[in-house]
Amino acid sequence: MKTVKDEKWVFNSDIDGEQAGEGVVRKVLAYTDGLMTVENHFEKGAVGALHHHPHTQITYVVSGSFEFTIGDEKKIVNAGDTLLKKDSIEHGCVCLEKGILLDIFNPMREDFV
Repeated sequence: MKTVKDEKWVFNSDIDGEQAGEGVVRKVLAYTDGLMTVENHFEKGAVGALHHHPHTQITYVVSGSFEFTIGDEKKIVNAGDTLLKKDSIEHGCVCLEKGILLDIFNPMREDFV
């Protein structure tokens, strides 16, 4: 994977996606030690398994439709919606309509690079 840590300019077309699950492709975009952006492409029916991590995460729904679980709440979200997942809260999703999620992490996810 091409490393883009601390790069001023990160062009999406230069980043190769990697399989992050059945029907999910992840692209790690610009990041520093304290902040990271990650684009996730989901096929309809793909699952982002329930999980948690010690990072605060904001997700922006670029396109598509998803059923998200955050803690004990479940909601359907669509393009333009945002979700806040504070550190260590369990969360996951099911893609209802093919789409893209943009995740922003604080601090960066070392396990992604």
